Amino acid sequence: MLVNIGLLTPALSSLREEREKNGAGARLRPPRLTRPKFVFICVHSWLNFLVKIITDERCAGYSYPGHPERPLRILATLELLRNQTELPIEWAEPGQVGDAQILRAHSAEHFARLNEPEDFDADTPFYENIAGFARASSAAALTALTAARNGESVFSLMRPPGHHATRDRAMGFCYLNNVAIAVLEAAATGAKRVAVFDFDVHHGNGTEAILLNRPGVAFFSIHLFPCYPGTGSANAGNNCFNYPVEPGLPRQDYRAALARALDDLKKFRPDLVAVSAGFDAYVRDPLVQGVLVVDDFYWLGQSLRALGVPLFSLLEGGYSRDLPELIFAYLKGVEEK
Repeated sequence: MLVNIGLLTPALSSLREEREKNGAGARLRPPRLTRPKFVFICVHSWLNFLVKIITDERCAGYSYPGHPERPLRILATLELLRNQTELPIEWAEPGQVGDAQILRAHSAEHFARLNEPEDFDADTPFYENIAGFARASSAAALTALTAARNGESVFSLMRPPGHHATRDRAMGFCYLNNVAIAVLEAAATGAKRVAVFDFDVHHGNGTEAILLNRPGVAFFSIHLFPCYPGTGSANAGNNCFNYPVEPGLPRQDYRAALARALDDLKKFRPDLVAVSAGFDAYVRDPLVQGVLVVDDFYWLGQSLRALGVPLFSLLEGGYSRDLPELIFAYLKGVEEK
């Protein structure tokens, strides 16, 4: 919305001059708006009318019998979002990601390794065309970054996730580190202060390792510890801040850790926030002893939007059947619905 306040300036000046010349009781003539100076203020509201979802159903095209990483949950989430009426949604597909953008975050050896038909570890199998799936997920992260910079509310609903992938290794169901690729792209294209807020129940070890001590970048992770992958017990370097929560502590303690991380994120004063949105801290998630409920994910979305800076979210973990409802609650929080 554009508001023209400049027209008022010459008008008020004309009225003031005539009152001074003729006295306070004189009848004033309408001012002549000659040679007006226009000053435009751009008023932008982050309470957008719709949310953009970056997705591609083909991302659900890989699976392994009995493995907890079941991309078909994406299709269930898509079904819920398409059938709901509370949130207007704009749908978009991932764009492109170049090799150079990927290689800011990963070594050439790791990038090539994605095409070798051998499992990466016991948790992270090789799938046919996993390099293509991972590349599409990273491309979606860049598409989300662009949308956020354009003032849009955006969520990347893709598989595979990324925050465990290190510069040289695929692990924890992750092959390329989507959020690190997007953050490094932002930093390379003008962003001065970029923050990553990771609320996945597992520490984002890969993101931390890639972004460690990077100028103008900060990483905030709230997670259970001790828990997979065994990292994140303390802060690292000068820009990676960890908020470990002991398994078994009550929900209010977990919420308090999230609130502390949000407060510290505000103090960093970012001009852009990337969210690693993991929903496995949920109380019914089958992999860990989560304690959060649906309302907590709404609150997280609402709190992140209240930062008032461009924001984009990428799906990380979340293995409960309730994942569609958790994502929906988060999106409603972001949009304050």
